[in-house]
Amino acid sequence: MITLKLNEFRLERYFAQYEFSARYLLCCSDCESFSIQEILDLDPDNERAFKESWLGYTESKGSLELRNQIAGLYAMCSAQEILVHSGAEEAIFNFMNVALEPGDHVIVQAPCYQSLQELPEAIGCEVSLWKLRSEADGWELDMDFLSGAIKKNTRAIIINSPHNPTGHLLSHQEQNKIIEICRANKILLFADEVYRYLEYREEDRLPWACDLYEDAVSLGVMSKSFGLPGLRIGWIATRNRSIMNKMAAFKDYTSICNSAPSEFLATIALRHYQQIAERNLQIISENLDYIKPFLNEHRELLTWIPPQAGPIAFPRLNTDVAMEEIARSLIAERGVLILPGICYGMDKSYFRLGFGRRNFKSGWDEFQKYIVDGQI
Repeated sequence: MITLKLNEFRLERYFAQYEFSARYLLCCSDCESFSIQEILDLDPDNERAFKESWLGYTESKGSLELRNQIAGLYAMCSAQEILVHSGAEEAIFNFMNVALEPGDHVIVQAPCYQSLQELPEAIGCEVSLWKLRSEADGWELDMDFLSGAIKKNTRAIIINSPHNPTGHLLSHQEQNKIIEICRANKILLFADEVYRYLEYREEDRLPWACDLYEDAVSLGVMSKSFGLPGLRIGWIATRNRSIMNKMAAFKDYTSICNSAPSEFLATIALRHYQQIAERNLQIISENLDYIKPFLNEHRELLTWIPPQAGPIAFPRLNTDVAMEEIARSLIAERGVLILPGICYGMDKSYFRLGFGRRNFKSGWDEFQKYIVDGQI
């Protein structure tokens, strides 16, 4: 039996220290959330049914009604090819444990949410990082690196698009090339697609990976694009029946089943997913417009690659002071929480900026004052 030796989850430990005491959260990766009443108001005929919901065990795979609603997002997957989890993290954990063995080679797009890299390493896999590069015209991935990194024991490629924390999007051509490489080498593709529907231009939106490739596993969640992290509802969609069955069996050792009220509310929200995504895109757009004048005025201090999707970006401060030190000063003096790039294994000058919340502008004003006052 494999015993996983996991390093401390830097990002989560950082948030555990500050998230619920900071006055302004300037680094959140999710969008503005909703109250239970606001979700019920989307579908008023179901309010009584929600109050009368049975609080017993639920179906391990997720309720059929919820899986049907999720399946409606995809072109090629039915409810039988959806497995609901307690958030995206459980789905990541379960996939890694059933798909990977010690000695497998895994290619991981980086920077990334730590578990996408940490779990394969803890299992005993050889991990190659496929790093985004900061170029003059934006973030870029070296497709030649990917082609050259494939080995006989390459088991999986792990990608994230729209990307956390940069807001980068793969192009349609890049997505097709990745799938071509996977198919030719019989490699699993795990696609973290939790920010889908938050593309700033609809024509840039990629198909779900599992709709294009029979051995792809697509990851979705209510937390990010839909602003409902408190529901703790995530899922995977895959046409690979072996992976699906193994993950379903492994889930018996993790959450077993999901929260009945959460599944009910997630089902309602997904009936109105376009309305919710459009509302969140509006908030994102307004916040981006608000910060652009300052970014343009202070280009010598703050390097900014505009994101293409999602509520986050990954700027850098051109200073010799480490972002960890600046972050501590900001939280102490201004009540503003930013996320240092070290939480993604990046160099000391990067930080994650989150602009999916309605109160973002107030926090940004405090951040501007800190910069203008020359406190860095």
